[in-house]
Order: sequence, then C-alpha cells, then structure tokens
Amino acid sequence: MTCLMAGRRVTSAIACGLGLMLLGACASLVAPSDKRVAAGIWGGNHAGLTVTETGAHLELDCAHGDISQPLMMDANGNVSVDGVFVQEHGGPIRVGEDEVKKPARYAGKVTGDTMTLDVTLTDTQETIGTFSLTYKSTGRVVKCL
Repeated sequence: MTCLMAGRRVTSAIACGLGLMLLGACASLVAPSDKRVAAGIWGGNHAGLTVTETGAHLELDCAHGDISQPLMMDANGNVSVDGVFVQEHGGPIRVGEDEVKKPARYAGKVTGDTMTLDVTLTDTQETIGTFSLTYKSTGRVVKCL
C-alpha cells in the first residue's frame, strides 16, 4: 500500500493510517457540530420542557413559554434561542382575556441527559429563573390556583 504524506510516498500502512486519522481530527475541528436537543420531555423542579423537532413548550409553576424553532446545541452543548414567555395568574381566565406574550431568551447547556436552562425577558433583561431539567423526566410543576 502506498500513501502520499507530506509530499513523500510512504509504503507503510501504519503511516497511511496515522495520516488519515490526523486528517480526520483536523476536519472535525472546523466542521460544524451543531445538533438538535433530544426531542421528548425534560423535567425538573418547577419546570417541564417538551422538545419537538420544530421547537419547544415550557411549563412553569405560574407561567409558560414557547419556542418556534429547533433547539440546536453547539459543540459544547450550549443552547441559545429566542421565544416568547407568558406570565400566568391565579383564578379564572376571563372571557376575551388575551395572553401577554413577552420576548424571551432561552439559554443553557446540555450535558448528557441534564439541561440547565436560563429564561430571560429580552425587553427588560429580567431573569425569570434557572432550571435544571432531566431528559425523560416529567418534572414537578404546580400551576397557579
């Protein structure tokens, strides 16, 4: 077997293999590695996130939010996506009452089957909270009464 390495013809299979491994390692450094957050349920204390191929829905104790684009991770597992946030209230919802949707940033990090998610209102920079979620866990959400 012959292989061209550094402008020289090398007949060693080992040298060729090492060269191909090095080439593959270099290619992985520049190749985009964005991937989707696993679809399904992610739950934790006071939060439940349902991820789909096209977005996500977040339920909190007295609020909810929606993301209308896929949740993508970078090579380090970081997620940052815009969506909307709705503060709920106790008591009945009145006829004709509209939800007040506020722009929000959903950002965090996925490590294995755990996600840390920060929710921030983008118009006021108000931090709603940081939530720790586990994949395939329903979590515990207590809605306003």
